Amino acid sequence: MGWKDGAMAKKYTVSDGKIVLSLEEAAEGGFVVSSPLDPGVWTQAESVGEAFENARDAMKELAAARRQLAASTKTVRRKPRKAVA
Repeated sequence: MGWKDGAMAKKYTVSDGKIVLSLEEAAEGGFVVSSPLDPGVWTQAESVGEAFENARDAMKELAAARRQLAASTKTVRRKPRKAVA
């Protein structure tokens, strides 16, 4: 069932024209924030404005972590083999 007196938490989808966020009311107050367009983005906030601020920060950190991971896992390119006649 839900988290508060048997009721389900309210969910909202909001956008500021640049990013889209899903907000779900948290049992302890505030919101659990995620992005339907980037499943790696999760944060929390006390207000909608803070949700956008925290989500932007989370997106920046996630992008940096993805760049770092990509740099550490680059494959070595081999020179093409010459055709044997």
